[in-house]
Amino acid sequence: MNKRVLALIPARAGSKRIVNKNIKPFAGKPLIAWTIEAAKACENITDVVVSTDGEDIAAIARQYGAETPFMRPDNLSSDTASSIDVVLHAIDFLSESGRDYDLLLLLQPTSPLRSSSDISSAIDFFMLSNAQGVISVCECEHSPLWANVLSESKSLDSFIASEISELRSQDLPAYYRFNGAIYLFDVQQLQLRKSFFYSPNVFAHVMSKEDSIDIDTEIDFQFGEFLVSKK
Repeated sequence: MNKRVLALIPARAGSKRIVNKNIKPFAGKPLIAWTIEAAKACENITDVVVSTDGEDIAAIARQYGAETPFMRPDNLSSDTASSIDVVLHAIDFLSESGRDYDLLLLLQPTSPLRSSSDISSAIDFFMLSNAQGVISVCECEHSPLWANVLSESKSLDSFIASEISELRSQDLPAYYRFNGAIYLFDVQQLQLRKSFFYSPNVFAHVMSKEDSIDIDTEIDFQFGEFLVSKK
């Protein structure tokens, strides 16, 4: 049975660290265009929709082939609005318009190096594993076993467990972190649980550390363009 998959790209207008971040030119085209084009290239995605409160973002999104069937309401446009509320609003709005979906695919525009292959692989894995969710991860840049909180005195006593301090870094187990690039969930489960993280049968899609870059600062922006130039 074919599943109807909604790819939702959230793009708020009021970015603070980088002005107009979502539509700022990144390696030759607006940042959001990289995510739209990756989603449009996936045959198993039914519709690509951008949720935004910015008219400029909406216009550019349409230029690259995404739909903007609504403007995001003010209560979901602040920097404190949660991603799950933005997702549920989009699902409800489209359902009221007669457009229902089986799967929701959340694609942050700040992950421009996430490829159509990554997206398709995550969807294929979802279908084959009888999952309720798939979230992308990448290997941690530094092992959390070599990290700890600091006391007020900044003492390093017992900062690292003695059995860990004796190991070479290459002998430590691999740890993985969420990279923010792909969140794929069964719509009914998402509506029921109202969370990306507290559902059973959620699996990882592993991406490379390089393709997992999340554009949050100007340095991220410049480093991301450097990575694109090396592909």
